[in-house]
Amino acid sequence: MLALSTDSLHGYGLNRIFEFIKEAGYDGADLVMEEKNFDTMNPDYVKKLVDEHGVPVLSLQIGDATPKKLKDAIEMAKAVGCKVIIIQPPSILNMGQTMWLKNEVPKIRAKENISIALENAPSDMILGFIPKHAMNNIDELRKFKHACIDTTRIALKRQDLIRVYKSLQKYLVHVHLSNVKGSKGYALPDDGILPLESFLTKMRQDNFPGTISMKVNPKFLQAGDDEKLLKHLTDMKKYYETYFVHPAMLDPSDASN
Repeated sequence: MLALSTDSLHGYGLNRIFEFIKEAGYDGADLVMEEKNFDTMNPDYVKKLVDEHGVPVLSLQIGDATPKKLKDAIEMAKAVGCKVIIIQPPSILNMGQTMWLKNEVPKIRAKENISIALENAPSDMILGFIPKHAMNNIDELRKFKHACIDTTRIALKRQDLIRVYKSLQKYLVHVHLSNVKGSKGYALPDDGILPLESFLTKMRQDNFPGTISMKVNPKFLQAGDDEKLLKHLTDMKKYYETYFVHPAMLDPSDASN
């Protein structure tokens, strides 16, 4: 399944974002719940958009996963029929939240029958050498059992994408796909240093069952120019289809590039 992260169209209203997702032919939305964007926090309104546009919410993203925010996300998930919630690693300084995530979230996950997946941490540091986030390594993601990969974060940490994928394959439920161009993350998938073609083809070979969500900085999509934006969205869908949906149709020399 192919989703578009609503982060990719930040600046547009949520109704317009759903229109773009439908027009570009994506399978659904990867909805970022933002406390200051009231539309994204309103289950009734989001359900209305789902019904009006025929665009399902395939996944939800929340930032700092406090008990209150996770409760709100679960309510949203139930309202729109979503089965995946992506959460972020906590601050290294918040031991209480870290222990709650490790001890209580697996119980909530089982009770609610919803996949609550931990995303790999950004490369942010405190004082230049202390990781800003707890639960920020592959072992922690494996222990959490449900994992999400953000490909830009892997590149900015100078990790090997295919190696990380193989380590997490058993636990992987969601992927945020983007490339890194120069020092800039969240670039278009076909324009950067990451071997995303090989990554997508490998996931297809392994029958990856989760959702792949395009999460690209709006400036790379030329957001604000609707015609150019829509072309980028449709080009990204074609890219996904080439390397994930129909990789057998590739010329062998193309797959290795």
